[in-house]
Amino acid sequence: MTVSELDRFAPRFASGVDGLLRDFNLAGVLSAADVHVATRVAALAQESDPSVLLAAALAVRAPRLGHVHVDLARIRETAAVEGEEGSDELLALPWPDPVEWLSHVAASPLVGVDRPMHLEGSWLYLDRYWREERQLAADLLEMSAGAGSGGVSLAGGDPDQRRAVAGALAHRFSVIAGGPGTGKTTTVARIVAELLSGAAAQDRRAPLIALAAPTGKAAARLEQAVHQAAAELAVSDEVRAQMLSLGGSTIHRLLGRRPDSNSRFRHSRRQRLPHDVVIVDETSMVSLSLMARLVEAVRPGARLVLVGDPGQLASIEAGAVLGDIVGPAASSPTPPPGPLAGHIVVLERGHRFGGAIAALAEAVRRGDADAALALLGAGDPAIRWLDSEDSDREVRTAADRAAGRVLESAREGAAADALAALGAFRLLCAHRHGPHGVSTWNARVESWLAATADGFDAADRWYPGRPLLVTENDYELGLYNGDTGVIVRRPDGGVAAAFERRGEIVYYSPTRLQSFETVHAMTIHKSQGSQFATAAVLLPGPDSRLLSRELLYTALTRAREALIVVGSEEAVATAIERPIARASGLRGRLWPPDW
Repeated sequence: MTVSELDRFAPRFASGVDGLLRDFNLAGVLSAADVHVATRVAALAQESDPSVLLAAALAVRAPRLGHVHVDLARIRETAAVEGEEGSDELLALPWPDPVEWLSHVAASPLVGVDRPMHLEGSWLYLDRYWREERQLAADLLEMSAGAGSGGVSLAGGDPDQRRAVAGALAHRFSVIAGGPGTGKTTTVARIVAELLSGAAAQDRRAPLIALAAPTGKAAARLEQAVHQAAAELAVSDEVRAQMLSLGGSTIHRLLGRRPDSNSRFRHSRRQRLPHDVVIVDETSMVSLSLMARLVEAVRPGARLVLVGDPGQLASIEAGAVLGDIVGPAASSPTPPPGPLAGHIVVLERGHRFGGAIAALAEAVRRGDADAALALLGAGDPAIRWLDSEDSDREVRTAADRAAGRVLESAREGAAADALAALGAFRLLCAHRHGPHGVSTWNARVESWLAATADGFDAADRWYPGRPLLVTENDYELGLYNGDTGVIVRRPDGGVAAAFERRGEIVYYSPTRLQSFETVHAMTIHKSQGSQFATAAVLLPGPDSRLLSRELLYTALTRAREALIVVGSEEAVATAIERPIARASGLRGRLWPPDW
């Protein structure tokens, strides 16, 4: 394979390599970083076999793409460049014979105990991920063997929620899974109330409870749900006060970052968390490495409750932990007998939304493209499918109207109304850049406002009505990655950045904000954990490498009342027929084979 003299100096091409590594690098299968890391490690082990170097580079590549290992027996068929699975060009590369390849790799000084890599069958792991996967599985299985202690019975709740509460009380480890609106956080609040009420009834010390999530926004939402439940549940004043005292935290903050490491924390197996109960929301977003660090830090005898939707997008880092843990319980009412079988409850009944949107999301989740397309085209008033030349005009009408409401309220200084209007509608994109990306649509909405709103000037950085998305945690201000706010006019003619915190509006000087961006539109990844009255999902073409079943499901389930889907029939079908398949061995370590 050849490239032009100009292209070969591009950053993605590794210099100074030849043979198999060069071929696979030029084809786009391997990045320069994959090649350089593999060659450096191989040099330290005095390994020179070209096929082993290729395997090592593919193992380095795997976590970058979300995989925990590379399956050398199947990588020829599953390797992809920009989503072109199984293309003729990739199949034509000089792939080694699988049997000989595995033999060479197994005999390599790179592979084995206390070596950089491990081979299990045809799966090649980097040492770190092999250890984390085995450790996490062992810790979860050990935790699943431990029993909890009961609480007191609070009346109400549907049968699945009651079963989930009972499971969390009976076991040290439990999982509450389900889609949006199925009552996951309500169930969590009931678990908290049960544990605190049980301790009070038996005159025991109240358990120390940690509420955590992978993002600050999700942690704040979990905290808010528990506080809201405290006001609604029939609990004692003492228990209500204890519930209201609980605060949410990111997992990283709970574990305690260490200044000398990006992957290790103050709390670990050597110094456990002090909590009696650790509850983690939005677990689908937690990577293998972070989950391993969290579980090892839970002290013996403490409870761990994982909450999330296994149908949503997984972590951007390696692993699909929640999906692997839930395993067959996600699709079978009677999962196989095994250590985890009685520890997982999947909530099915939707409380917050239903009808056509819920039916569409379920069709996508189970991979039924025909049913999903039929629901999209059925004409239900809750779903609008735009696959025509009129889509831009209709999206413009909806987006311009929503942004105009935010603008009007912000100019009047009505922060609560502006924030409510901001949460009523959102444009959701798969990409950040390009014709279907967030940056393009943000600019479009501002150009529409310039054409319709008197005195609007997008060049004014702090224009009243500018919607803000926080992109990094700011613990000093109490703002977290994913929080949204609005620039509003103050009575004195100046402006302030308004955010909602625990049901109250808080104001900051815009100049104090560190990391943020405009959020007329946002990526589907960033939207996880949020819901909007109306969501407009802007799908890219079917050739986009980001299209997947999980991406579409996540996008659809952001809508509470109305949904707009912009995309071709081919794009929708492609997404549904392309589930994300992450190479991981965790499920096999937790569940019986063939499930």
